[in-house]
Parts: sequence; structure tokens; C-alpha cells
Amino acid sequence: MMRNGKKRFLPTCRNHGNVPYAKQRSLLLHLRSRKKKRSFMKMSAGELAALCSNLARGCEKQYRAEEAELFRQIADYFTSVNPAVPDADIEQLAALFRDDLRNGYPSVRTAADAAGDRGTGRICVWGEKVTNMLDSLIAQYRQEGEAFLAGTQVWVCSVCGFVYTGDEPPKNCPVCKVPDWKFEKIEGRDSA
Repeated sequence: MMRNGKKRFLPTCRNHGNVPYAKQRSLLLHLRSRKKKRSFMKMSAGELAALCSNLARGCEKQYRAEEAELFRQIADYFTSVNPAVPDADIEQLAALFRDDLRNGYPSVRTAADAAGDRGTGRICVWGEKVTNMLDSLIAQYRQEGEAFLAGTQVWVCSVCGFVYTGDEPPKNCPVCKVPDWKFEKIEGRDSA
């Protein structure tokens, strides 16, 4: 693609020769043409990575493997360029969870109800449950520190994001009810 006399490449083209350039370009153009273009363009690389990762999972559920792979590649790119948060700490994370629970979820649920959007409503129910559980885990971690995670494993539901600590994942996710094989074991945790 040429722009201002210079060749431009989509960031996802690097090392992804198996996906046609036209398909990647088409997908990115579709994302950019969404109604809320302005808010989409103001998203950080981390937010875009999360969005594309979630879209990839949605495509997987709809058996759209090619689109899922494209969204995964875009998510990987945005993850790779997302700068580390230099002063991140557990208190900031806890405050973000509390804000989501007090303001974010009620706002999205109200909009979903007003639009009659049952799918978004269901996502809010799952997200709110998971966020409450994460908030609880953070409170426990703040009390016990690294001892809270000593000798145990951390598992994340690949469907809804539920986080579980224990030697084995639960038989079924308590939030979205998927079987244990949908849980991913988190490896290589860094100590705080």
C-alpha cells in the first residue's frame, strides 16, 4: 500500500505470511469504519489488544477460524507494542475493579437493557461475577501476600475469564459452566 509516496505495511503482516494481506486490510478497515470510530481510535494498545483478543474468542465460538486467527494476530501485535505500566501496583488494580463494579457494569447493563440487547446483558452478568471474584482474590492477596499463591496453581477460564486458584481447575466454571478443559494454566508468574 502506498501513502505519500512511501510503502506502508499493516502491523499484522509481519511474520504472518499465511494470511493474505487483502484479508488483513479488509478486517482493519472494517474495524475502523465502526460507528464509534472516534472512541475506537482513542483506545490504547492494551485496550485494542484486549478487544481483538475478545473478538477472536467470539469468532472461535462461531466457528469462524480464519477471522479468529486474524483477530489473534492483531491482538498479538497490539500486545507487543503496549508499553509496560511503570508504576502499576495492586492498589491501582483494586481501584479499577471497584470502579468497574460501581460504574462500568451498571452503565453498560442500563444501555443493554434500553437497547434490548440480551447478549450484552449476559456478558455484563458474567463480567460482573468475574470482576467481583477478582476483587475478592486481590483482597485476599493483599492480606496474605505471596503466601496466598505459594504451592498452588492459577487457572483462567478461556471463555469468561474466571480466575481459580488450586491444584486443578474446577470440573465446571462456576460462572459460564464450561468444562475444566476450557481452563488455561497460568505459568511463570512474576512476584510483585
